[in-house]
Amino acid sequence: MSALREGIESYLNGRPRFTRSLEWLRGRRYLVTELIREPGTAPLAVVIAHQRGDAAHARKIALAFEHDWLAVPPSCHEAYAAVLANSPELVVLQLRRQNRCGCLGHRHPIVREGPFAVAHVAFGGGSVGEVDIAWQRVQAWPALPLEETALDARFFEGSRLDEFHDRQSRLRLLSVFLHETNHLVNPQEPEESVRARSVTFYRDALSHYVEEACATMSFTIDRSFSRME
Repeated sequence: MSALREGIESYLNGRPRFTRSLEWLRGRRYLVTELIREPGTAPLAVVIAHQRGDAAHARKIALAFEHDWLAVPPSCHEAYAAVLANSPELVVLQLRRQNRCGCLGHRHPIVREGPFAVAHVAFGGGSVGEVDIAWQRVQAWPALPLEETALDARFFEGSRLDEFHDRQSRLRLLSVFLHETNHLVNPQEPEESVRARSVTFYRDALSHYVEEACATMSFTIDRSFSRME
């Protein structure tokens, strides 16, 4: 765990009890995680700000950052190396169910989340940025309809198909976060360029996972029963 992540968690837990109690009653929650950047560079700290009912989805995004990001092919890391190298040291991710405009996410020109809207020593003097993701919109997003259907068909019904859908869901969330972080770092870059990078990331990461999963797949009891259903 990085020093910045520890500092943020200490800051959140060290605020006045009244403030934390009021926040708790309102259902506001914070999950601190991080995304590994280039070797020798401090991880990108991410605070997932969410409502109590969306805690499972916040944990899903944290798993995408801490596990799935490390498993994508080198080309995916290379595509975002410059973006992550120039990103704020701390990014606040506003996790929502829907956006009124229908968008999957946005970059925020200013930080709106209360505990992070004003500089604090816990942030280590680093910059803070903010984005949002509408997770229900992301889950319903037909990112690559034909390709996803073809990849889905590589698995039989059963636990392996469930694993594929879980990874697919997390990679979608990760690609949208990277997309909005790209906008945060380079607000003048055309949407077409930013979208092409994030869609390529999603396609390559998902295809890589499927190839790795199929290469290790064996005729287990689970698959045998699945084939008989």
